Amino acid sequence: MRAPRILYRWYAKRLRRKLNADLLPAHVAVAMDGNRRWARQQGFDDPGIGHRYGAEHLDDLLAWCAGIGIAHVTVYVASTDNLTKRAGGEVAHLMSMIETIVAERLMHPGNPWRLHLAGRLDDLPDSTAHALETARDATADRTGGHLTVAIGYDGQAEIVDAVRSLLETEAAQGATIDDLAERLTAADIGAHRYTPDLPAADLIIRTSGERRLSSFLLWQSAGAELSFCDVYWPGFRHIDFLRALRDYTERRLTRQAEAARRESARAA
Repeated sequence: MRAPRILYRWYAKRLRRKLNADLLPAHVAVAMDGNRRWARQQGFDDPGIGHRYGAEHLDDLLAWCAGIGIAHVTVYVASTDNLTKRAGGEVAHLMSMIETIVAERLMHPGNPWRLHLAGRLDDLPDSTAHALETARDATADRTGGHLTVAIGYDGQAEIVDAVRSLLETEAAQGATIDDLAERLTAADIGAHRYTPDLPAADLIIRTSGERRLSSFLLWQSAGAELSFCDVYWPGFRHIDFLRALRDYTERRLTRQAEAARRESARAA
């Protein structure tokens, strides 16, 4: 078993050395998909155990990002559909993992990450919403990276909520619909997102082999690169993460070279 571990570490270091630090994404978002399928694959009788492994694996993702200088991370924990269409026992177990693993670990004094929340928290169990809001408030003054947990989240709902908030704000200031329509910009809507002070996503990774966004960060993904990995989330390895970063930096480098060639052709 030792030889495979040595090869793994060697390959991870090789991938890391090939990354161009100047081209790395500033904001990585991850749809952590496949917890239950991973548990079945591993032979667990209760596939819900995968949620525990998935929640604990967030620590690894944050360590990888911190180690490479990525300061903004968003994770898709549970969509609105997850909360409304899955069995009550599964949802309760997932929420318990969020409370006892994610929220509690973020509040540990040695954890540098600042927590932000995206989603309709009113759709969550009271205990889950309270645990997350408590962790958010407790980490607000930290100076480390920014972690956004998207829970009870739907990208279309975020845009609807942003537009509604904008209309309410404008109405309170005496503006009419016609006034707003005449000067409305994308930035006006963006300022009313769940996390308006955080940057748009540069790279979105989805695990489990699914090739769709499932309404994840629809507004913030307008200019993002997409990376789809066949591995289920609890089995997502450091080298899988480094490969996604490698592909991202290579695509950026290609785009920069193409832009330089176009600029050179125009100048000629």
